[in-house]
Amino acid sequence: MSRYNFQETEPKWQAVWADRQSFAAGSDKSKPKYYVLEMFPYPSGRIHMGHVRNYTMGDVVARYKRARGFNVLHPMGWDAFGLPAENAAIKQGVHPAKWTYENIATMREQLKGMGLSLDWEREIATCHPDYYRHEQRMFLEFLKSGLVYRKESWVNWDPEDNTVLANEQVIDGRGWRSGALVEKRKLAQWFFKITEFSDQLLSALETLDRWPAKVRIMQENWIGKSQGARVFFDLKGRSESATNPRLEVFTTRPDTLFGAAFCAISPNHPLATELAAKDPKLAEFIAECNRMGTSEATLEAAEKQGYDTGLKALHPFVPGWELPVHVANFVLMEYGTGAIFGCPAHDQRDLDFANKYKLPVKPVVCPRDEDPASFKITDTAFTDDGVIVNSDFLNGLDVPAAKAAAVKRLEELSAGQGTTVYRLRDWGVSRQRYWGCPIPIIHCDACGIVPVPASELPVKLPEDVTFDKPGNPLEHHPTWKHVNCPSCGKAARRETDTFDTFIESSWYFARFCSPRSDQPMDRAEVDYWLPVDQYIGGIEHAVLHLLYSRFFNRAMKGEGYVGIDEPFAGLFTQGMVCHETYKDVAGGWLSPQDVKRDGGQLVSVKDGAAVTVGRSEKMSKSKKNVVDPSNIIETYGADTARWFIISDSPPERDMEWTEAGVEGAWRFSQRVWRLVDTWLAALPALARQAAAPSGDIGKDGLALRRIVHKTVAGVTDDIEKFRFNRAVARIYELTNALWEIKEGNLADAAGLAVRAEALRVLVLLIGPAMPHIAEELWQRLGQGNLVADAAWPEADPALIIDDTVTMAVQVNGKLRATLELPRDLDKVEAEKRALADAGVQRALEGKAPKKVIVVPNRVINVVI
Repeated sequence: MSRYNFQETEPKWQAVWADRQSFAAGSDKSKPKYYVLEMFPYPSGRIHMGHVRNYTMGDVVARYKRARGFNVLHPMGWDAFGLPAENAAIKQGVHPAKWTYENIATMREQLKGMGLSLDWEREIATCHPDYYRHEQRMFLEFLKSGLVYRKESWVNWDPEDNTVLANEQVIDGRGWRSGALVEKRKLAQWFFKITEFSDQLLSALETLDRWPAKVRIMQENWIGKSQGARVFFDLKGRSESATNPRLEVFTTRPDTLFGAAFCAISPNHPLATELAAKDPKLAEFIAECNRMGTSEATLEAAEKQGYDTGLKALHPFVPGWELPVHVANFVLMEYGTGAIFGCPAHDQRDLDFANKYKLPVKPVVCPRDEDPASFKITDTAFTDDGVIVNSDFLNGLDVPAAKAAAVKRLEELSAGQGTTVYRLRDWGVSRQRYWGCPIPIIHCDACGIVPVPASELPVKLPEDVTFDKPGNPLEHHPTWKHVNCPSCGKAARRETDTFDTFIESSWYFARFCSPRSDQPMDRAEVDYWLPVDQYIGGIEHAVLHLLYSRFFNRAMKGEGYVGIDEPFAGLFTQGMVCHETYKDVAGGWLSPQDVKRDGGQLVSVKDGAAVTVGRSEKMSKSKKNVVDPSNIIETYGADTARWFIISDSPPERDMEWTEAGVEGAWRFSQRVWRLVDTWLAALPALARQAAAPSGDIGKDGLALRRIVHKTVAGVTDDIEKFRFNRAVARIYELTNALWEIKEGNLADAAGLAVRAEALRVLVLLIGPAMPHIAEELWQRLGQGNLVADAAWPEADPALIIDDTVTMAVQVNGKLRATLELPRDLDKVEAEKRALADAGVQRALEGKAPKKVIVVPNRVINVVI
């Protein structure tokens, strides 16, 4: 009996698909379109198991949809700008472009080795000028439309990478790549006005019913629509003519104003700046605060620090009530107005601050089951709903009613007004690095900010850069930044900042629709292909990438490039790939390749010493629990890796990569091969059977057809719902059933047709996940076309429903028998058969039943 040889088979079919351009996409209006896209990778050098899982899932969907008659677009490209290439240039002395393109070449071949049904003719790399010139053009159009502006802003500054970091790139106060302590700096930055679409981005989440609920909630929280009030606190002793005569605070809890203990302002608030000019100690405190990052998470984790300015804020409701004004390290200038009032009893951050500085803590919201007279707050703030207490005209109201009453009174007193604010802030896109898209702006002393003329795009990166100085190589380049002003002709200077790489990934999905167009996109092509029907990627991109893409799509719509608001109709976020971790006797991490089994324990390959097995964690280079997909593919084949990666667990959950699991997938591929081989050897005529079974196929033939068609229906439903592991389980069951058919059964012409249908269906069902072996078996079954071009099997509705059903018979609620009865049997006949059963007769003890209730096809209840 032959064995399946993947080393020969997989390259052969990959060459056939490429030669026939099996997966090239075109605008075929005769078919419904389907655009499936996995988040494109950063070309780091080698694919990892996360890539294998992500792209296998997308490929299963793409191949399945193609088989269902859809015109499928399934492209691939590279998110190719970014700091890793620049860091490699510094460490290895290689140009970022060379490093990047070499990595792309390596990863392209690895992905091709997986047998993915990709349209490689549409491949793009975001670092190529033919891509980013369109990005520069759209930036200038957005600038003209008012969606782009420049201003000074406080930013996170990585002193080692010498660049701005987004809040999300600051981890525990350190840069996400360098690990350096992040500082605050005030820099002139370019911004996209994403806040222009705050309401749209929020309300449209309700239309994304094919997105995970958790992702929509994360975006909703990030946009952060808040109903509240702006409250005006007069500052004692400051006249109306003063620079900062009063303090404006935004709060979502005006109902707690009677619990106020202090006011606090950001270290970068104009009032703080004014006061620091005359107070050296305050200036030093502000400088210390600016050595922290700017993210909320960083400030939340930091110890709450404050500086009492000596100013007093006057309470808007109670004459004579003075609140101390502090500069506080946990107040962000970018949120609200950069100032707060602190109500310690009902905000944990405020409570921590008040306890540290011995400020009063007065509860003004009391739980409904507590006595207000004895209710106290010590270390834990009360943030739930309750009844307003200790609050004058608000007493006795619930929280929503108290909010409305407080806002009304503020407006009557001209001390505030109800308002809506958003947590979302405009997107700062300036980065001080070389390996990014140049911002197409020229700075002229006479003319100011001057856009680069469209005829001069793209503004290309210079190739002759050096990395021997800290900071941005573009800033240090002797000639590149020096140009004449396009407006007045005088000496001017290029913008040396480059774009945040999130920009490139915010519109690539549209470029794939017409990747060789001389325009950013061909409108007819994007109208045909967009939106992306199924987008697949990690949950780590649930907020920024997806939110930025949603904004960018709306901005492109405003310029007439696209006609839709939402770029991704369906979204699936897959889980991570995990592996157990290993340590040697010295506590150093070991890779799976460094470990072997010796008897009942794991030992080091190097010296045979015992190995400590740790918990299973996400594969990471730092903990060395990484399995190289290339090694798996070389040892077992791509189909085995693909099969295991979708069979182990529900795709939205983390999965455990195990050698035993891979070997199990390998054994299954060999088992399917042997099954076909065995049947073909025993029944040579089977290869020529192509027609659907007809005529009298007998009891055994009908039973097998039922199994086959139920499997088709189940697998179809599972793939549609991303339940790949359940589809795999059904295919296992079908394979087992086919192996159990005894030799000599179904050997006549009708039986051969049934068996031939079963094998054809089995091969087609494994095709999306194991395409190489499927193609090989398809040819051995005498089929002339490719599985890649074959139609998906259709389940016969009549064969999905069984002729008989198993019905439980209960006597006074206790199960006494189970009967195999014809489906939809007449109630009278069902009752008759139930009462005739020996077990039921014993339970009746000769008594006549008072009542018999027949629930068709389910249960029969006998009451005595």
